[in-house]
Amino acid sequence: MATKRVRVLIVDDSALIRKMMTEILSKDSGIEVLGTAQDPYVAREKIKALNPDVITLDIEMPKMDGIEFLQKIMKLRPMPVLMVSSLTQQGADATLQALELGAVDYVAKPTQDLQSGLAEKCEEIVAKVKAAAGAKVRGGSERGTARPQRLRSAPGYSSTETVVAIGASTGGVEALTSVLTVLPPDSPAILVTQHMPASFTTSFAQRLNAMCAIHVMEARDGVRVLPGHAYLAPGDAHLRLTRSGANYVCRIAGQDRVSGHCPSVDVLYRSVAECAGKNAIGVILTGMGKDGARGLLEMREAGARTLGQNEATSVIYGMPRVAKEIGAVEQQLSLALIPQRILEICLSEKGKVIRV
Repeated sequence: MATKRVRVLIVDDSALIRKMMTEILSKDSGIEVLGTAQDPYVAREKIKALNPDVITLDIEMPKMDGIEFLQKIMKLRPMPVLMVSSLTQQGADATLQALELGAVDYVAKPTQDLQSGLAEKCEEIVAKVKAAAGAKVRGGSERGTARPQRLRSAPGYSSTETVVAIGASTGGVEALTSVLTVLPPDSPAILVTQHMPASFTTSFAQRLNAMCAIHVMEARDGVRVLPGHAYLAPGDAHLRLTRSGANYVCRIAGQDRVSGHCPSVDVLYRSVAECAGKNAIGVILTGMGKDGARGLLEMREAGARTLGQNEATSVIYGMPRVAKEIGAVEQQLSLALIPQRILEICLSEKGKVIRV
């Protein structure tokens, strides 16, 4: 039986981008481009008439910008949305806001030579549209506005020697925000690799830092790894854990693609397995593909505790699924329970996690 094609509506004020996106997506036999719209008002009518599976949505448009339109979509008719944004600082901030509002993923527009630049992203665009079609999308009523209560530690808790390594991709902005914002200020040291361009990771770290009790920063080479801190891999280099004497430190080096990505989750996990062994906790969150699965298995084999996000709460159950299938995941949990489990692992036998 033939596989159902992914039906796409392209929304962009640029006639060139509408044409190029149509050409790129139409070349794939698994995708059908239903039509295009030059602004959200036209798009609204075409959504009603055509009922697409996925929308690609430009952020900067006349009459109504993409963020405002996305808010309306998520409130009135939640559906998979793939944002098309620039790599500028303004574009990064807007894209992160869109991901927090419920967009599944994004494609970054090239800053120069738009036509050849987009053509080079053909495989990425097709893969992300197909992944978006199978994503779990939560509407405004499901998402809510209140943050979960922050956890706090109890007597007997110690995080001094523990290092937590977290990997995420598609859906990771919301997932990482959910995990990090409820952790107490005395949480274990955390290293994070999220698939994201360099201009985006700086903004993401700053946004997280403003929301969290722990200190969140973009990782820098040679920075000491401390409890109560989270270090986010920069978008153009790999993050590794190393030792300098008795101290853990961040090592930022290499721009080669590993498991298809830079930064790579596998690179982070392997360094933590080698450097921290049984004193580590590995966490693999929502994401497309399989980056991190092999590295998490190496962590588990080195004695680390390993956790995976479950299918029900993953936007894309790709990375956690592969990790589970190869035996890398010791315990699979809903996203809401992962922060508590991290703290429980750090507790003494009598310690308990309690809420403020």
